[in-house]
Amino acid sequence: MPASAGPTVASPREAADDTPAPLAGGTQGPHALHPLLDTTLDALAQGAATRQGPFPAGGPEAVTARLRALAGPALPETGTGAHEALHGLVSALAEGAADPAHPHCAAHLHCPPLALAAAADLAAAALNPSLDSWDQAPAATALEALTTRALAALAYPGRPAPDALVTTGGTESNQLALLLAREEAEKAGRAEKAGEDGRGGEAGKARRAGKAGERAPAPLRVICGANAHHSIHRAAWLLGLPTPLTLPTPTGILDPTTLRTALTELTATGTPTLVVATAGTTDTGRIDPLPAIAELCRTHGARLHTDASYGGPLLFSDTLRPALDGLDHSHTIAIDLHKLGWQPVAAGLLAVPDTTALTPLAHHADYLNAPDDTHAGLPDLLGRSLRTTRRPDILKIAVTLRALGRRGLGDLVERVCAAAQHLADLIEAHPSFDLHARPTLSTVLFRPTGTDDRTTAALRRTLLHHGHAVLGRTTTPQGLWLKATLLNPHTTPDDLRTLLTLVEGQARR
Repeated sequence: MPASAGPTVASPREAADDTPAPLAGGTQGPHALHPLLDTTLDALAQGAATRQGPFPAGGPEAVTARLRALAGPALPETGTGAHEALHGLVSALAEGAADPAHPHCAAHLHCPPLALAAAADLAAAALNPSLDSWDQAPAATALEALTTRALAALAYPGRPAPDALVTTGGTESNQLALLLAREEAEKAGRAEKAGEDGRGGEAGKARRAGKAGERAPAPLRVICGANAHHSIHRAAWLLGLPTPLTLPTPTGILDPTTLRTALTELTATGTPTLVVATAGTTDTGRIDPLPAIAELCRTHGARLHTDASYGGPLLFSDTLRPALDGLDHSHTIAIDLHKLGWQPVAAGLLAVPDTTALTPLAHHADYLNAPDDTHAGLPDLLGRSLRTTRRPDILKIAVTLRALGRRGLGDLVERVCAAAQHLADLIEAHPSFDLHARPTLSTVLFRPTGTDDRTTAALRRTLLHHGHAVLGRTTTPQGLWLKATLLNPHTTPDDLRTLLTLVEGQARR
């Protein structure tokens, strides 16, 4: 009997299951996707039906236990197959999801995406272009340029060459805005020093010595209100800038008088300054007085960034757009379309009045934007983001804009803002509730009459625990409030009345 040669390994062609998993792209991709999409859609429907409400009941431990039971093991030795994996995990995720399409899921700036935008996102995933070099995304490059410039023109009407970058949302947009402001301040500082050096001689030395002993120019100082998004402080920290000067906003908006005092003090010392205004605060939806702030920045030579991540899409509405008067005086504008734009995450923008404002982001990597390729006419994409690999989030935005048009999107914005006004009417007319203030956008703050902060917080958590409603929370100088952020254009007056009934019923227990 011949000696064993040891275990043998079948060649790929000899193995019983040697065919690789099908791909999503190419001419055969759609055929492979079709049955998988049927499975996915069935699983989404099953998960939502099992959940039976806006939120999974039971709290974190129960939700985690159900997910683990349905989804484990995470890395099996042998796979279960495409349809079982898809159906099992998608249905488990849907069952345990917070559903922003449910009218009682209204805690955050977390919109229900349009079906057509989600479908477009599938195409983006299947094609999988990466917008870090033209040879990975030729058509997507052109589509992004076309669409971002159209949106930038909406924010900066009448400018000859406005532009916008696609970002992952307000946090990245705010970081980029601070980065551009820092680079502009450093450029101005270098130019000033070069001018002084050019004057030369003992007089020039004396002038420089009189300016803090020839120390480096003062770093950019950011001024924002206490109502500003937390990402402003994180961006300053990440960029090595001083902690932002945060002005009190007891009324919920940045007060021009307080800002004038701060600007006067800082600009008197020659400190380069960036003012951050907010058009649609996360807590209340209020809009800072943009025209007054822009005029103060102009007078004091300060740069202005407006975080319009929430309120920016009012630009689509002829009726609501005047609330953003003065926005176009900003040097940079953050806008999110996964808030009041009904896009799947992520869909952020940073708009600038002229494409040359993006020059500081220029970057070179020979394998992506070699100089001779650029000279030959291949678009250079590295200066369009701090990210390298970048998915074509512009496709879902472009499809939505083409399908609905500006007026169609404006109608959706007007619907949710009208719903917020109606909810405020219901609260004002209800003897068991207090309304904080009339809404500016689609955020409404309210609470049961006579409840303290602890009771209000517990009420919110109880609604979550039972899966009945998802409401946010906001603290103002008057205490803690429940927050309803209405982003579902299909929400009806009956939905709003039912929401208040749920809150009232829980408050009485």
